[in-house]
Amino acid sequence: MIPLEHSVVARLESFGERFEILVDPDKAALVRQGQPVEIEDVVAALNVFGNASKATRASDEALMKVFHTTDFNAVARKIIEKGEIHLTADQRKQMIDEKRRQVINFIARNSVNPQTGHPHPAHRIEMAMEEARVNIDPFKHLDEQVKETVKALRPLLPIRFEELRLAVKIPPDFAARAYGDIAAAAVMEKDEWLKDGSWVCVVRIPAGIQVEFYDLINKLSKGEGVVKILNQVY
Repeated sequence: MIPLEHSVVARLESFGERFEILVDPDKAALVRQGQPVEIEDVVAALNVFGNASKATRASDEALMKVFHTTDFNAVARKIIEKGEIHLTADQRKQMIDEKRRQVINFIARNSVNPQTGHPHPAHRIEMAMEEARVNIDPFKHLDEQVKETVKALRPLLPIRFEELRLAVKIPPDFAARAYGDIAAAAVMEKDEWLKDGSWVCVVRIPAGIQVEFYDLINKLSKGEGVVKILNQVY
């Protein structure tokens, strides 16, 4: 369980009843996003309250009426998923800023300007989000928030999400050391070791990190690696 001083109230009101639990706001956000988080790691107490500030516990009758169970884990998860998380102003600002950064980075890395074929700089995306008055919900899953953001940005920025399929060849002197870094940076479709000790592979990367990926190949192979675009995947 988390320290009590780090917790905030999660509240759900239903059928005239009020239920409150004490939660870590960051971990509660992960639960709401469908992440596999143990409820005991999210809460500060294994109690469902009718009023947390007065330490008044909710009755079993009220729990059965609304949740059809008195099991704490089941009830707490439902309160987190469906209720309100009461954040302080500083907590909400911090969580919104972090989610905004994640959204900007995702769009910058995974999309391009179809007019130029190049990714939009993160600063341009951020300015467009401000102009479009994009509302960031700290509890929404990143994928959902990105979809809503892109919809709001399209009248202002031409955006297309695409991947690149690349063929990569690394000379023998660098192949063994390069394997792990390339596998971590891209989705590998297939690979093969050649008779001369060279290593070749076909990978997929977000179009927005093309330059970054090329720089990685040059660094790993001291400029001797070869990269060829096979096709774009929209």
